[in-house]
Amino acid sequence: MSMSFQARSGAKVATAPGTLTTRLAEELRKAIMGGQFPPGSRLPSEAQLTEAHGVSRTVVREAIAALRADRLVEARQGAGVFVLEAEVPGPTPLFLRNIDHERVSSMIELLELRTAVEVEAAGLAALRRSPAQEEVIFERHFAVRACLEASVPTSEADFALHLAIAEATNNPRFREFLALIGKNVIPRAALRNDDAETDQAAYIHLILQEHQDIVTAISNGDEEGARAAMRRHLRGSQGRYRALLREQRQPV
Repeated sequence: MSMSFQARSGAKVATAPGTLTTRLAEELRKAIMGGQFPPGSRLPSEAQLTEAHGVSRTVVREAIAALRADRLVEARQGAGVFVLEAEVPGPTPLFLRNIDHERVSSMIELLELRTAVEVEAAGLAALRRSPAQEEVIFERHFAVRACLEASVPTSEADFALHLAIAEATNNPRFREFLALIGKNVIPRAALRNDDAETDQAAYIHLILQEHQDIVTAISNGDEEGARAAMRRHLRGSQGRYRALLREQRQPV
């Protein structure tokens, strides 16, 4: 199927890679959901998307990977990227029906559950990842870093990194579990708008370092190191939420 929508013309403005990825992924998602690319059809090639949208090949690959994580498309070796049949959402599992994402306590509960699953996922990813999966993990890591450094929302990019690690276990149940919980569990409330600029910079550096430790251990095939790094990351998030919970409960 030929490309029937084009990137908007005009002067190019310097934009964070994470933002470009999000925009392209959303545009492609809308085209798919709107029927421009029906199930079974092939998306334009990487080169066509790069030219049409004026973005780099890395941005195109990350946008396609985001669509793959949402089970909207699949890559077929030597054939291209094809649109999948839309999945009919099932009922929300009972254990997720009473989650209140506005309550800090609910976020702590989900983080504890994620820790139990994702620590093992990191270890398996270190053992089982393919070179292509390893490349995707690094691309997701760099996308999060770009968003953080540009002070733009990072939840989608952060969740994509954790999904990529789950995908690299080559056990589909890990990815399904994370997709079930959803990107709303990515901790961001611990960084408040009224924090001092130095506190925000320290928080950003800490998250970047935690992610770097995880992806480096996975790349090195360090099973126990990957588990330990993921455990530190998620337990650190729990600690930040618990600090926020204590502040909310202080007497006025």
